[in-house]
Amino acid sequence: MGAVLVWGACSVLVQIGQVQAEEPKKTREQKVREDREKHEARGYWIYNDLVKGFAESQQSGKPMIVILRCLPCEECVKLDDELMDNDPALRPLLDKFVRVRVVGTNGLDLSLFQFDTDQSFTAFLLNADGTIYGRFGTRSHRTEWIGDVSLEGMAQALEGALELHADFPANKASLAAKRGPKPEIASPELFPELKEKYTSTLNYKGNVVQSCIHCHQIGDAQRDMIRSRRQPIPDQVLFPYPHPKALGMVLNPKERATVTEVTAESLAAKAGFRAGDRIETLAGQPILSMADVQWVLHQTDAAGGSVNAQIQRGGKSVPVTLKLPAGWRRLDDIAWRSSSWGLRRMATGGLFTVAMTPEERKAAGVPESGMALLVKHVGQYGPHATAKQAGFQNGDIITEFDGRSDLSREADLLAHGVTQHFPGDTVKVKILRGGQPRQMTLPLQK
Repeated sequence: MGAVLVWGACSVLVQIGQVQAEEPKKTREQKVREDREKHEARGYWIYNDLVKGFAESQQSGKPMIVILRCLPCEECVKLDDELMDNDPALRPLLDKFVRVRVVGTNGLDLSLFQFDTDQSFTAFLLNADGTIYGRFGTRSHRTEWIGDVSLEGMAQALEGALELHADFPANKASLAAKRGPKPEIASPELFPELKEKYTSTLNYKGNVVQSCIHCHQIGDAQRDMIRSRRQPIPDQVLFPYPHPKALGMVLNPKERATVTEVTAESLAAKAGFRAGDRIETLAGQPILSMADVQWVLHQTDAAGGSVNAQIQRGGKSVPVTLKLPAGWRRLDDIAWRSSSWGLRRMATGGLFTVAMTPEERKAAGVPESGMALLVKHVGQYGPHATAKQAGFQNGDIITEFDGRSDLSREADLLAHGVTQHFPGDTVKVKILRGGQPRQMTLPLQK
C-alpha cells in the first residue's frame, strides 16, 4: 500500500485508502503542552533549558545545536522535528551534538542569539563557550519554504559545524564576527512594549501560550521602541537579513551556499559570481548555509560597502568582491514578513497592498508605468482600521503617496511611511476608485 508524506507544522504519514475519523481540533495550549510532554518523555532533545545544554556541551566536549521553534506554527514551520529526528542522514549527525529545543524567547540572551525574528525555525550551531559555528534557517515567503531550506541542506550545515568544531580553538578568530555587537536590550521581555506583559519564563502553571514571547514580537518591539522615540526606523531594522535573491543570486537549499543561478546585470553578476560557485567564506567568515550568508549581509552597512568572498570554482579557490551601493538593502522584499503587519499599521493605517500586474493595469485603465498599488485588504479594528475610518476601500488603486509616485512596491511604500513620517502626521494619497481619481487624507498612527 502506498504512502504520502505531508509536510507542515506536523508530519503525517497517511496510508492511502485508510479512512480515519477526524479528531477534534486541539487548542494551541494543548499542542504546546503535548509537545513538551512528548520531548521530555523521549529525552532526545533538552527542552527549553539552555543552561543544561551548555553544561552538557562543556562536559561532553560535543558542539551544540539550539533550535528556536515557534509552537505551534500551523502555516510556516520549515523543518518538522519528526522528520529531523528520523531522517537517516540527519539522525547520526544530530547524535554528535548536544541538542536543545527552545519554544519561546522569554529570557533569551540577545547578545548571543541574534537572528531573523521573522523566522519560525532557526538553528544555532555552537561551541560550549558560546562561539557560533553557523546558523541555519531561511525564509522568503509567508508559507512556502521550498527553495530556502531542506533536510539535505541542514545535514550539510551540521557536517560543516562538526568540521569547525574539530579545528576549534585554532579557528576561533575566524568565527568571532558570527556573534554580533551587544544589543541595546539584553532580553526580549525587557523591551518597553513587552515588559509589562511578559516575564523571563514560560508559565506552565497557568496559560503557557499567553506567556510566550514569539520570535516576531522581538522585531515588532524593536521597531515600536524606535517609533516611540520619533526616530526613523533604520534600514538595518526595516530590511533585516537580506535574502541573496535580492542581490541576484539564487542558492541551492540542499548545499552549503552553492550558487545555482545569477541574474544578469545584478549586483552578484557584477561581482563575478557564477552558477556552480560554492561560497567558502564571506567577510572572512566560514559559510555553512544560506542563513550564514544572510548574517554577513545583515551586518553590512545600509550605506554600502564591499564584502570579500572566497569561492570554490572548478576545484580552485577564487576571490570575489561584492560591492553594495547605498540603499542596497531596499532591493529586498519585506512584504512577506510577519513584521510587515506592524509596518502597515504605522505607514498606511492598516492597508495591505500589492503591485498591479501589467494585465491588471490594462484592465483598470492604469498607465503601464508609475505607481499602482492595489488595496487588497483594509484593516477593520483598532489602529489597523485608521485607513478604513479615513474612507479607503478594498479595490482602491494608490497612484501617489505623500507626493511620491515612484513607490512601485508595497515595501517601498512602507519604508517611506516609517522613515519620513511619525505618529500624528497626515499624508495626502491619490487613488483611483472605479476608474475615477480621488484624493484622500491618511492620518498616521503609532
